Amino acid sequence: MPSPAGRPCEQPAAIIGARRCTDARLNNARLIHLVAHRGNAREYPENTLPAFASALQLGVRFLELDVQLSADGVPVVIHDHELRRTTGRSGSVFDLRAEQLAQFDAGEPERFGDRFRGTRIPLLTDVLALLEGRPEVTLFVEIKRESLVRFGHDQVVSRLIRTLKPARAQCVVISFDLAAVHRARQLGGLSIGWVLSDYDSHSRLKYEALQPEFLFVDHEQLPPTGALWRGPWRWVVYEVESLPLALSLAARGADYIETMWVQEMSEAMHNLQDTARLPRQDA
Repeated sequence: MPSPAGRPCEQPAAIIGARRCTDARLNNARLIHLVAHRGNAREYPENTLPAFASALQLGVRFLELDVQLSADGVPVVIHDHELRRTTGRSGSVFDLRAEQLAQFDAGEPERFGDRFRGTRIPLLTDVLALLEGRPEVTLFVEIKRESLVRFGHDQVVSRLIRTLKPARAQCVVISFDLAAVHRARQLGGLSIGWVLSDYDSHSRLKYEALQPEFLFVDHEQLPPTGALWRGPWRWVVYEVESLPLALSLAARGADYIETMWVQEMSEAMHNLQDTARLPRQDA
């Protein structure tokens, strides 16, 4: 549960508990997996340790986060390089050192008020520490384009690879920027995912040449019907907020459903599993 207003948020170690799996079996042959988009970001401040710890407590085995570089080249976990939305303070990640950013309150005051006062902007290494002893967890790490523009592909990708090295087997580097994920594979041998800006034939030619392990797409970019394009990649469809939508996307070929509505989707998928296990009644 969220911490009472005005109190520092719970520490991740206190939040992580049971490991109920959130994968839902659609039939005897197919699974759909749940990805926590910026952690359990509907109930906790996005991209923070409490958000990720809450997702793990709910049994989620796949987490997604965003990475920007600080002024001193340290990967920090935050979506916007501008600090206003998540911290309530002006400034840019690019103009502050990591040790300075670690002092910023990232409790999203406009959304939560003082409820999560004391929640900090985490370093990427802080989130990687949550994976220790949890080999079943996979982390999707998105490189933001703003950092690539500010610092260049070589610096951003090399810094990221160095940071991910201790947990590389559990990490997948993703980005809207095709060159960035290509370099991550070339330089670090990491699994990669490309986030599509458009679901069209031009994009299809690019990812068929790249052959990424994962393809990410907003469900609103997809045509209303039809199977997703087949290939060696696995589809991750994001901005999904209901089980019926998730099931319809899975029927079209989606392997993973990414959502901020982690609690609701987790409970719905558990209920689906429980219903599937009930013995059939005679007519």
